[in-house]
Amino acid sequence: MANSKIWLSSPHMGDNEFAYVNEAFNTNWIAPIGPHLNRFEEKLSDISNGFSVAALSSGTAAIHLALVLLGVSDGDEVLCSSFTFSASANPIVYQRAKPIFIDSEYDTWNMCPSKLEEAIQSRLKAGVKPKVIIVVHLYGMPAKMNEIKAVASKFKIPVVEDAAEALGSTYFEEPLGTLSEIGIFSFNGNKIITTSSGGALISSNDEYVKKAKFLSTQARDEAPHYEHSNIGFNYRLSNVCAAIGLGQLEVLDKRVEQRRNNHSFYEKVLSQYDKIQFLKEPDGFYSNRWLTTILLPDFDSREKIRLALAEEKIESRPLWKPMHLQPIFKDCLIFGGSVCEELFERGLCLPSGSNLNESDLTRITDKILEHVKG
Repeated sequence: MANSKIWLSSPHMGDNEFAYVNEAFNTNWIAPIGPHLNRFEEKLSDISNGFSVAALSSGTAAIHLALVLLGVSDGDEVLCSSFTFSASANPIVYQRAKPIFIDSEYDTWNMCPSKLEEAIQSRLKAGVKPKVIIVVHLYGMPAKMNEIKAVASKFKIPVVEDAAEALGSTYFEEPLGTLSEIGIFSFNGNKIITTSSGGALISSNDEYVKKAKFLSTQARDEAPHYEHSNIGFNYRLSNVCAAIGLGQLEVLDKRVEQRRNNHSFYEKVLSQYDKIQFLKEPDGFYSNRWLTTILLPDFDSREKIRLALAEEKIESRPLWKPMHLQPIFKDCLIFGGSVCEELFERGLCLPSGSNLNESDLTRITDKILEHVKG
């Protein structure tokens, strides 16, 4: 029998998602409002230090609304991690603002605090003060938030935490997304929990979240007719998708445990070979290990393993191509760049779904070891 496809990070349903969705259908709450949406936001708040929550159609929508709330507009500059998915940076352009990209550091692969400060100093000398900092918690690994927040505070620049990949991760026991003015999550189908598609904006500032909900439902003013004083968006999460999310939140801790177990398996089997390196957790950093990642000696080594896995119907993927190397952002400023460029050249994401079993993991590592030993 032919081997089945192993995906990089496929959705993993629990026992109660269908029951909640069926409840939404039976009560006819097929709308972008409803009791399941309210309960989903309450449950998400419970695991986010009581922050207010606006459940939205995507993590990208959440970043976009965060920039709107923080007053980013035409010509402003926004500092953003370069080593990330384009959804972190695209909303900057939605607001006709300019992305300024910041290199990574080797300890966490996230935004480098010293390069961040260098960028701010440089832009101030040019007569421009950046409006917002978007820091990404890549692959579930917390960024160096104490250092980043110290720089942000020094120059009085608000921070948005892109925790799209990091629900369930903590930084010195504090949930990611709660360490800044505004945090965002993603519930896309490949994330640690999913609502099929979806996201959330969270904040300790209730007014931010109240306005986010207003803007995400086409900014309709209070009136018996349709009255609009602001440009709005169709960004609210539906009640049906939130019903899926309710069931998914119930198993979040288990999904984190399963993904961390995947990482432990890979590390135990593969780390005995010097050619394969893993990203370690610094003291006080707790990653959900959304994706297990490895570094190989060079580009050729990475590609040989990726292609060998693909031949066996095993999906793997290079690490994110830095934003400053993307054609659409080629004219943007970058501070540093060599670290994330090296990580992109050498790095590979391994299958990490919480629904993988030991047989799957063994099949993956056996194929990798064939090439490493060779």
